[in-house]
Amino acid sequence: MMKNNKGQALVEYVLIIALISIVLIGVINTFGGVLKDKITEASCAISSQEYVKGDKAGEGYCR
Repeated sequence: MMKNNKGQALVEYVLIIALISIVLIGVINTFGGVLKDKITEASCAISSQEYVKGDKAGEGYCR
């Protein structure tokens, strides 16, 4: 008799994808405000506006 191992490989891939997703969610939650500020700062520079830094990370805006 031959065993079918396709189901086992599928479960392993799903577990790997779930682990990567959890790590990425944690990174985004930790550094999300900083990333938002950098994107806002770049968009202010492109549109010739002044970037105003907010009190907390992620609260910067263009003026």
